[in-house]
Amino acid sequence: MIAFPLVGAFILLVFNRFTNRWGHLLGVAMSLASFVVAVLAFFELIGFGEEERRRAVHLYEFIPGMVDMGLLIDPLSISFALLITGVGSLIHIYSIGYMAHDEHRRRFFSYLNLFVAAMLLLVLADNYVGLFIGWEGVGLASYLLIGFWQFKPSAAVAAKKAFVVNRVGDFGLLVGMFIIWTTFGTLTFAELGEKIQPGQTNGTMLAIGLLLLLGACGKSAQLPLQSWLLDAMEGPTPVSALIHAATMVTAGVYLVVRSGAFFFPEGSGAALAVAIVGAATLLAGAIIGCAKDDIKKGLAGSTMSQIGYMMLGAGLGPAGYAFAIGHLITHGFFKADMFLGAGSVMHGMNDEVDMRKYGALRKVMPITFVTFFIGYLAIIGFPLLSGYFTKDGIIETAVHHQPILGWLAVLGAGITGFYMSRMVFMTFFGQKRWADDAHPHESPLVMTVPLMILSLGALGLGAYLVLSNRLLLFLAPAVGRPEELPEFAPFAPSGLATLGLVAVGAIIAWMKYGRAEVPSVQPRGSFLTTFARRDLYGDALNESLFMRPGQWLTRLAVFFDNRGVDGIVNGLAAGIGGSSGRLRRVQTGFARTYALSIFIGAALLTGALLLVGNI
Repeated sequence: MIAFPLVGAFILLVFNRFTNRWGHLLGVAMSLASFVVAVLAFFELIGFGEEERRRAVHLYEFIPGMVDMGLLIDPLSISFALLITGVGSLIHIYSIGYMAHDEHRRRFFSYLNLFVAAMLLLVLADNYVGLFIGWEGVGLASYLLIGFWQFKPSAAVAAKKAFVVNRVGDFGLLVGMFIIWTTFGTLTFAELGEKIQPGQTNGTMLAIGLLLLLGACGKSAQLPLQSWLLDAMEGPTPVSALIHAATMVTAGVYLVVRSGAFFFPEGSGAALAVAIVGAATLLAGAIIGCAKDDIKKGLAGSTMSQIGYMMLGAGLGPAGYAFAIGHLITHGFFKADMFLGAGSVMHGMNDEVDMRKYGALRKVMPITFVTFFIGYLAIIGFPLLSGYFTKDGIIETAVHHQPILGWLAVLGAGITGFYMSRMVFMTFFGQKRWADDAHPHESPLVMTVPLMILSLGALGLGAYLVLSNRLLLFLAPAVGRPEELPEFAPFAPSGLATLGLVAVGAIIAWMKYGRAEVPSVQPRGSFLTTFARRDLYGDALNESLFMRPGQWLTRLAVFFDNRGVDGIVNGLAAGIGGSSGRLRRVQTGFARTYALSIFIGAALLTGALLLVGNI
């Protein structure tokens, strides 16, 4: 699974322009080959008994005395591998059409292959060191892909921002790994499972949990490390789909679930912290999505919110794990569907991203509209579609275990109904608001076929995973089983409240953006609107708390270096140089002067000796 895309990236990068004509085909073939291996591994795994579905694959001795490099094939890792390779392959195929006219298409596919390989290593490694290597590989690939069009200053800045913000989270993960090693003497998941006693709780366990959560917040764009996600839309649209649907932002959820032993000892506050971060982020992302006119940034706010739901589920322990992973899988389908659908719209609209310049596109882009609309229904939780089963499962479980956070999640669902309906109405309904040079048209089959396949997953995958607890029972050998198996209750108070609020949000969006005329210029709006447009002042807060103090600290360091360190060094050099310049005058070059100096010195020495002798 890992080798195919890694070899593809290597060939495309090393052989450079010699692969320009067929490099995109090689990239697709390598990703598809990895998917085939993942499918075969999945069927082999389910052929074992439930207690044997944790297969270790030893590779080689990596760091002597600390950790060997190996892979772990279990229900959790294979679920992620199928999502990464399956959805990733569809994104590769879509990219053939989307990047057809880009002169650096071959390099783009090499980075896509590298991204898939790094993410697979992250989820398949059997220890934290291997996970961390994949973790950093994902960070590198995201930097290369977000800044792929580096001739645009905004893309270069966005890539650096994503890289730097993620280093903050990576620092937390790294320190957490240090503490795990010093406390337990191992970084291998299986050995940690044997050494951690059930219910073990202390300050060390809490510290490890919070540090791992910090790492997860960086990769999954959760508060307070969410600021990079919306800027990451500067990369090509397939990159946005890959980051938001199948790879990078799902890594934090995987880390929390895989590290469940550190979050769920009796009385630990780390799990509650995970749930609080998830609930806060799902609301923040939804609010941001309400005020974005850029279709990709609106979807980015949606991703931030939906990952918040997954983190909320992961913070509820085994009772919420299956719903969190289930929502992660279904979200991978309908969010990739919508991101690639947005790319299809941009493809037909001269790369225009402002939804205020769209309108009535359903008539000229019917396939894109239908597939996007299916994804929209899935994400708002329309009955019987995928999101209805997975997201509502998270909400119902949260209401049962953490009522306050659960009802906040219900509120977030209502806001989701509004901003996603707003996006659909502004893009596909209403009056034409196109520019004179825009000639919207349907995308080629190489782009629309992946949309059709993804929309099928958005239609029925959630029901298959949740009903009869299929996913919960499948994941149990890897993440544990709750004391009581949950039952999906569509008429629970939280479920009815969720559907009601979603309907209200959709109706309000229709009245403001479907039935009424949409202004071509963004209205000024209230303070709350500005608050959302500026990403809840996240960048301003980071600038005030970190960038400005860091800038002053840098200036102070430069002043100290110039006036202090350099001043001392330069002063000492000047002192030596000045004294040397004066001492050199003693050397006249005349023999008589030297003879006189010797005579005077000898006389003084003789006089001193006589004086000492008399004393």
